[in-house]
Parts: sequence; C-alpha cells; structure tokens
Amino acid sequence: MSPPATAERILRAARALFEQDGAGAVSMRRVAEAVGITPMAIYRHFPNREALLKRISDDSFQEIAHHWSARNEGGDVLARLLAIQRIYLDYALSHPHLFDHAFSVRREDARKFPEDFRARRSPTLNVVADVVVEAQRAGLLREGDAWDIAMTLWAHTHGLIALYRAGRFSYDERAFRAFYDASLGRLLDGLKT
Repeated sequence: MSPPATAERILRAARALFEQDGAGAVSMRRVAEAVGITPMAIYRHFPNREALLKRISDDSFQEIAHHWSARNEGGDVLARLLAIQRIYLDYALSHPHLFDHAFSVRREDARKFPEDFRARRSPTLNVVADVVVEAQRAGLLREGDAWDIAMTLWAHTHGLIALYRAGRFSYDERAFRAFYDASLGRLLDGLKT
C-alpha cells in the first residue's frame, strides 16, 4: 500500500491538531511541522488556513451524515429517528472541537435555514428530514413541514448538548444520556399523530 498523498497527510495532521486543541491550534506552521514539509508547501494543496478548516468541517459533516445514513435502515421509523439523534450526541461528546466548529461557531459559509436546507445542501439534516417524511407518510407524526420539524428536533438536541457541555447539568454522562433520550421522547410524543 502506498503512503497517503501530501494533501491527505496535511488533512490528517490538521484534524489531529483540531481534535486535540480546537481550530485555534491549526496553524500552517504547526501542520507543516507535523507532516514534515514547509508551511509554504501546504499552499499547493489549500489556498489558506480557512480553506483547510472548511475542508475539515465539510469532512466532519459527511462523517456524521454517513453514520446517520447507516443507522437509517429498516425497522421502526421513530426508533430510527431517535437513533439519529443519539449519533449526534455521540459525535458531540467524542469530537467536541469539530462539533463546535461545525455547529456552534459563526462561519460565513454556514448553511442557512430554510433556503439551504430545503435545497438539500445539508448532508446531515437531509437524513433527518427524510425520516420525518417517512414517519409522516406512515401516519406516525403529524402533518406539517418536514424541514421545520427536522430543525425543531435539531434545535432541541443541539440545545441540550450545548447546555450539558457548558456545565448546566449536574448529571454525569450516563445520567445526561438518559435525560436526553427522555426529553427527545417527550418532544416526539408532542409530534405524534
């Protein structure tokens, strides 16, 4: 097997720095040092630091969407909807810096609701909206705009995660996960037919 291409090595090094210490730790100098190249060599692959961070963020959206899609096969549609929200929590707790950059930091290239989402530019929320539509067609969830419902679910789960990570719960992770599931259950109960 041949070694990874330079661009891939740059991405891996940048992501490792990002995962460890956040976006602020990703400098061209530090990435170049980790890869064993000069900082200027990075510019052959990425025009600037922002492009490198955007690629890391885009890859992270794709990673989440892939996990969601994989768990979105067959079975009880409402159970799948809950499973998707659990994956979101798992990702937030396992990759806090990537999560923050992807979902909590103001960025010029961030997708905007509702236009970008209705145009299916969100690899993550597309999965949720599709399951909402499926649940509506099965008569399990109320009629209504699937994108509005998907955004409501996302806002609810994101808000709980943000509060937990900000220390607003006295729960340990296990207790918070139980609360999270119960809270999502209450929200879904309100959306059921």
